[in-house]
Amino acid sequence: MGSEDAEAAVRAVVEAVYRTESRRVLATLIRLLRDFDLAEEALHDAFLAAVERWPQGGVPSNPRAWLVSTGRFKAIDRLRRRARFDTSLGELAYRLESEPSPTDSMADAAVEDDRLRLIFTCCHPALRPEGRIALTLREVCGLTTEAIAHAFLTTPTTLAQRIVRAKSKIRDTGIPYQVPTRAELSERLEAVLHTVYLVFNEGYFASSGATLTRSELSLEAIRLGRLLLDLLPEPEVMGLLALMLLHESRRATRVTADGELVLLDEQDRTLWDRERILEGSRLVEQALRSRAFGPYTLQAAIAAVHAEAATPQETDWAQIVGLYEVLQRADPSPVVELNLAVALAMRDGPLAGLPRIDAILARGELLDYHMAYSARADLCRRLGRSEDARAAYARALELTTLGPERRFLERRLAALES
Repeated sequence: MGSEDAEAAVRAVVEAVYRTESRRVLATLIRLLRDFDLAEEALHDAFLAAVERWPQGGVPSNPRAWLVSTGRFKAIDRLRRRARFDTSLGELAYRLESEPSPTDSMADAAVEDDRLRLIFTCCHPALRPEGRIALTLREVCGLTTEAIAHAFLTTPTTLAQRIVRAKSKIRDTGIPYQVPTRAELSERLEAVLHTVYLVFNEGYFASSGATLTRSELSLEAIRLGRLLLDLLPEPEVMGLLALMLLHESRRATRVTADGELVLLDEQDRTLWDRERILEGSRLVEQALRSRAFGPYTLQAAIAAVHAEAATPQETDWAQIVGLYEVLQRADPSPVVELNLAVALAMRDGPLAGLPRIDAILARGELLDYHMAYSARADLCRRLGRSEDARAAYARALELTTLGPERRFLERRLAALES
């Protein structure tokens, strides 16, 4: 093999290591340096050094540990250069240099803890939800600012500002880079799971725009869920991953070839992803057996009942009603109450659900939630109350900006008119 071929082979190794290890290396550098931006610069410097040195010296036996060590020394060099303008940076460089350099075995042992630390830091409840999402996708998942901005239909500048604000909050308030204690875990884990689920929902059912789904986001959330389950096998982590898998199993059937919305009972169930359904169902069963499950597991159990029905007529609505009743007691909310009302209407007829929806709206809840009016319109339509159905569909149409939903509601209104 010629020198050019050898160099190309090493470059291919560097690229492969970057794909598989860069997020792990970054998580460890953030712990060592206690600074997101400095760690990102150090990561970049370490891989540049690998491109320069590995072709001559060979690929190290432990590339990840080499990159962590090199990145740490590169960061110290950067701080020394900047210390001419800020003496506090010189003190920081001295502190970092004085700390023992991690050995290969230490780097290997700590890396998964570092990834978990990074997830909990990015998803700290003190951060605003939009900041948590942006920071998690950028730092944990490695998505570019441009890619995240595109997925959330915002500008890279706006997205970058969210990330900067989140990093500043972490620095200024002293949010620690650590996994919570067992006593703190319940509260902190809830924020992590909520962040992952927000990412998934934006990909599975976009809040606005021309398309119903953005697969890159929901698949990234599932990847995050798998990582979280590997690092922290708690029942609710299983429940969230199961919920995402079961929903994702239906993606291919949720829209037509030209992007129009397809309701659940009209979807081609033979096209549902059976592997995801089986995996999700197994996780649900495992979480339920723990007796320590929560809302995500209950929602996943409901999704599993839908997935098990070969036809809409075979759906076990009695079981779904029972699960929603348990969910409403465990985690009460107007949205859960709305879903319970719809399930009751499916089990017992429209008159069983409509008064419950009307009661929610009469209390002043969900007045700006288009799904509440869409559900009310459907029940009125089934009861032959055309005027009430038209008014509810029209209100739902006013409240939604998502193209496929708007066209669906317009078709329902046109059908009532005709």
